[in-house]
Amino acid sequence: MSTSFPPFDYESARTNFSFAVPETFNFAFDVVDQRARSADKTALIAINRAGDQVNYYRYSDLEKQSNRFANALLKLGVRKGDTVLLVLPRIPAWYFVILACTKIGAIAMPGTNQLKAKDLAYRVDRSDAKLAVVASQHASAIESIQADCPSLKHRILVGEERSGWEHFESLCDRASDQFDRAAIEPTRADESMLIYFTSGTTSMPKMVARDHAYALAHGITARYWQDLQESDVHWTLTDTGWAKAAWGLLYPPLLAGATIVLYDGDGFDLAMHLKIIAQHRVTTFCAPPTIYRIMAKADLAGADFSSLRHCFGAGEPLNPEAMRAWKQATGCDIYDGYGQTETINIVANFPGMAIRPGSMGKPCPGLIVDVIDEEGQILPPNEVGHIAVKITDPYPPGLFRGYYRDEATTAKVFRHGWYYTGDTATRDEDGYIWFVGRSDDIISSSGYRISPFEVESTLIEHPAVAEAAVIAKPDPMRGEIVKAYITLTQGFSPSDELASEIQDFVKEQTAPYKYPREIEFRQSLPKTISGKIRRVALREEQ
Repeated sequence: MSTSFPPFDYESARTNFSFAVPETFNFAFDVVDQRARSADKTALIAINRAGDQVNYYRYSDLEKQSNRFANALLKLGVRKGDTVLLVLPRIPAWYFVILACTKIGAIAMPGTNQLKAKDLAYRVDRSDAKLAVVASQHASAIESIQADCPSLKHRILVGEERSGWEHFESLCDRASDQFDRAAIEPTRADESMLIYFTSGTTSMPKMVARDHAYALAHGITARYWQDLQESDVHWTLTDTGWAKAAWGLLYPPLLAGATIVLYDGDGFDLAMHLKIIAQHRVTTFCAPPTIYRIMAKADLAGADFSSLRHCFGAGEPLNPEAMRAWKQATGCDIYDGYGQTETINIVANFPGMAIRPGSMGKPCPGLIVDVIDEEGQILPPNEVGHIAVKITDPYPPGLFRGYYRDEATTAKVFRHGWYYTGDTATRDEDGYIWFVGRSDDIISSSGYRISPFEVESTLIEHPAVAEAAVIAKPDPMRGEIVKAYITLTQGFSPSDELASEIQDFVKEQTAPYKYPREIEFRQSLPKTISGKIRRVALREEQ
């Protein structure tokens, strides 16, 4: 069931936008608990890995279970401003812990489930984390770093009991499900609520602190891009350790009062994902472009997409070919959106606004986002420059204020009255923004400036290409040439003939100067633990 959205009056939305930040705000109390009292309904549909166990949690369950853990935290001596490392799979306890930390003013620090011992030690030491809450798969890693992490005073294990650990479920069982908000100091909207670590594609991960107002600012994400409504059953595919979880599993859907699908799957199982969409009548769906590409290349005949009304994607640029295939299979467009760990959704294709396939869309209401040069000057249409957010008064909703305990890096990105995202783009005459690449990804060949994303988008339209990564390779004649690393779809084998065929295909589909003069076939491409291709690792091989 695709939805025909009414026309979106973009200029009116920008002109009439308002965003008020109260002096004190607490998402857990002021949104989740209030909804539990005013319009209690199903908040979570929790599905186990095999898909044969489904549990339903109401907003009142979120309130009571977070109250229990908040009381347990206070009893352990965790207080406002303390940092809590949180590494859990997609299970309801993840919500209970984050909301409990929010209630008492502790700073939750989610981490992806793919972290290893050295990654955990780095995060604990950089943040002075006082407490770690993990599942069994990370218990041994935490034990191995304990002696080298003096700030870590408490360890809580979710799901099973283990010697030397506090047991999450037992702590909650012993605690009251009532919590006296008046007994604790209120949380100011500008105080830290979360710490996320960036994925570290080009350097060691940086700490990004998000304040309590960040949760409220995600109303922009929910309203303009996600179009979330109280009647929606929403599913975002993401690990709980990334800011994408805040976008898709936490703040926007709970602000809207929607129901969230929480599937504790491992990897991507196409049949299972199709079953969940059909069985639980998912209405709004968000997936990374990689997943849309996989699904678009699969045989979706017979799949039931009748419940879907709105689909969107973020995390990487969305290729036009994947958009076309998804539309054909489901009847739904994919509305691309853009933002970072450091922001909320800041650029998007909005329901009711014409989509230009390959474009990120236009700046969200409430934010001034543009394409600028090194001196902070706005560039004319179709020139490549930095994607940046204007520092305004009042401060841009949902924009962070600097990297935690890293003034030098903060100074590099806040310049000339703008926040430089580190990404580059062009803006067309109608204000649509077109992603080009990371600032250090642009290829300069024989005087041409070439976007890796443009070439990659063309490459994956070839039926033999499953994934592609494009980088610059130094060349004495041209300065740099385009080199492509390619993984093949099933049924194709590497050969010189296939490489030539792919090169000719690119020449036919786009400007000939963009074709990859060198192609290397790979079994897999290097990626961050969040699944983004690490072009920097490929460049280092040159």
